[in-house]
Amino acid sequence: MPVSPDSRRAVLRALAAAPIAGFLTACGQGSPAFKGSDISGTHLGKALSMVDQDGRPRTLADYAGKVLVVFFGYTQCPDVCPTSLAEMAQVMQALGEDAARVQVIMVTVDPERDTPEVLKQYVQTFNPTFVGLTGTPEQVRQAAQSFKVYYAKVPAKNGVDYSMDHSAAFYLLDAKGEARVLAGNGTDVDSLVHDIKALLA
Repeated sequence: MPVSPDSRRAVLRALAAAPIAGFLTACGQGSPAFKGSDISGTHLGKALSMVDQDGRPRTLADYAGKVLVVFFGYTQCPDVCPTSLAEMAQVMQALGEDAARVQVIMVTVDPERDTPEVLKQYVQTFNPTFVGLTGTPEQVRQAAQSFKVYYAKVPAKNGVDYSMDHSAAFYLLDAKGEARVLAGNGTDVDSLVHDIKALLA
């Protein structure tokens, strides 16, 4: 369909009035090019309200000014969680001085066993700056829903013990507390460092 001169001028005026940053983003330029999935605008994590490894009430707003790396797990996890924490320890080392502007947070999906004391000993084994968050079952449920995280208790055959199924991913939030990047399980150290530095810039 032919475009009239008036319509063409209206489109050009609209483009000229649009924020330059938004226009560049549409072209794949200007904004940080993340290695992980860009989740800007999703506002994930806003409903988190828990207790840290020292028993203090916490929301993500308490860490304003730092880039946050949040993931969900539990201390008796046999593989994914310790691997994730070890990887984040490598990331912090690779960041050098910039690591002081980053906060790694593990949110437990197993509040029954993961008391503040247990969490503290666990996360700080990997890095003394790491934070563990726990709370009531309802607080954990609310936090998981806020991040759209799946978790479920899986009873063992003996009918006594259990494990936890859970989503495995890193959520990167900028210094304003906005969710920006989702890095799936298996994301390498270099990619995580790249995305964190993009948010620090």
